Amino acid sequence: MLLRVKKASDVAYREITPQATVEAFHKMQRSRRDVLKGLGAVGAAVALGGLALDAKAESPLKTVPSNYKVSDRAITPEAKAKSYNNFYEFGTDKGDPARNAGKLKTRPWTVKVEGLVKKPQTIDIDTIMAYRPIEERVYRFRCVEAWSMVIPWAGYSLSEFIKAMEPLPSAKFVQFISDEDSKVMELPSGIEFPYQEGLRMDEAMHPLTLLTFGSYGQTLANQQGAPIRVIVPWKYGFKSAKSIVRIKFVERMPSTTWNDMAPDEYGFYSNVNPSVDHPRWSQAHERLLNTNSLLPKIVPTLPFNGYANEIGAMYAGMDLRRYF
Repeated sequence: MLLRVKKASDVAYREITPQATVEAFHKMQRSRRDVLKGLGAVGAAVALGGLALDAKAESPLKTVPSNYKVSDRAITPEAKAKSYNNFYEFGTDKGDPARNAGKLKTRPWTVKVEGLVKKPQTIDIDTIMAYRPIEERVYRFRCVEAWSMVIPWAGYSLSEFIKAMEPLPSAKFVQFISDEDSKVMELPSGIEFPYQEGLRMDEAMHPLTLLTFGSYGQTLANQQGAPIRVIVPWKYGFKSAKSIVRIKFVERMPSTTWNDMAPDEYGFYSNVNPSVDHPRWSQAHERLLNTNSLLPKIVPTLPFNGYANEIGAMYAGMDLRRYF
């Protein structure tokens, strides 16, 4: 198979954003692209993003040791991880969330648990954080746009929270709904908000799926999805819903934002699969953003983002080209 692998400097912004979104934003982004011309998509975004760490709402977070650690790759520098983000509620360029998300107020914050569950309730974020000891887990993080990081996230297995909510046997999926606040968010046109994502129940219950409250020893930065998000390390990053305000247990596969908008590009499962290309670029390789260099290292993409041994059995017998 011929791999359509591009250098970082060849990857245009329009190529790494869903086409519907590109068409809605190309006018507002034109002047910014002119400024960044010649720097390369990754280098420019990181360079400017590193100067724009305005959205600082973090505080120290006490964690306990964890056995979940990536040993074959270096941890991405904190400044890069917090300045190169996808969080479209605060802008479509990688540096926009760090500049704009400071307006997000993460206290008070509550999460509504609803649907097919014995204990529907609305829970304060600090109560949720106190359910279980918070672990620091070093995970690979792979974006559908073919770049990746290694980040020390902090949280506990989502399964622990789900067990406490006591879902009914009829609950087969879990849906996550993100915050939607036009007073503090950009909420660009072309995307239907609030942002929605979902997991099959066995995926949500897998020990690797992390209910996440922090990174790098601190509570989540606003631009990372504070104060509560999920991390599903074997899936593309957009499956990991940010700034969650509702968790709903449902019987049927729920609506998810990108799958609804562009089902030919963003499947419901969205497992990292190097053999299934995005319609507009190859997924066989990725740009590893784990140093301060402006020129990222290009490495082969690992099936299930390197977590095949842990989670592969969940998809035994499935056609992962059809259920992508």
